[in-house]
Amino acid sequence: MARSENAGPHTLGASSGKAFTSASARALTSDIAKNLPNNPALADIPGYLVLAGGAPIRVGGAVVGAVGVGGAPSGLTDEKCGTDAVTTVLGQ
Repeated sequence: MARSENAGPHTLGASSGKAFTSASARALTSDIAKNLPNNPALADIPGYLVLAGGAPIRVGGAVVGAVGVGGAPSGLTDEKCGTDAVTTVLGQ
């Protein structure tokens, strides 16, 4: 976990919650958030944070983890930061 000195302390928990949610659902948290009106109980799952910024990490088609980012001006920017970082590290 890394945090910019300008990021608020809440971003640590937010990024962790987004990663947990994404890994659990094997989906982008932005997609989960879009579906929330159809399935509001998702927001009640312990540990779930249904905000954009979480993305599953796939290797060979299997979800092996997830990345969660918090602190950018929007959740979709968080998501792009996370997916770009994974692409850079894994080269895919």
